Amino acid sequence: MVHIVDAHVGRRIRQRRWMIDMTQQVLADSVGIRFQQIQKYETGANRVSASRLWDIANTMDVPVGFFFHGVLRNGDERENPSIDLLAEKEAVELVDTYHAMPKSQRQRLMDLARALTAVN
Repeated sequence: MVHIVDAHVGRRIRQRRWMIDMTQQVLADSVGIRFQQIQKYETGANRVSASRLWDIANTMDVPVGFFFHGVLRNGDERENPSIDLLAEKEAVELVDTYHAMPKSQRQRLMDLARALTAVN
């Protein structure tokens, strides 16, 4: 049975990897393991050791605590829409694209999104 914290840490590894546009192979090579092991970490099937998480954090340029963000002391996950949003690769790409736009275009996109949600 997958422990909820292991699954959460795995999702955060995947989210960060997507954020920085890194493949599983590149991450695996950087920390000296096979990409299949990264797959297992990301699904929570295998636990990430403290030293391996340290290496992954350094490779991805985040503090180790990044991977635990959103987990409560009892192991439950905090209700946080931003964490769920980043669970989808398309959402990460959308945010990246949004921030690459000039401010005037971002405002028009927001206006369009608000108009589309009001149609329902």
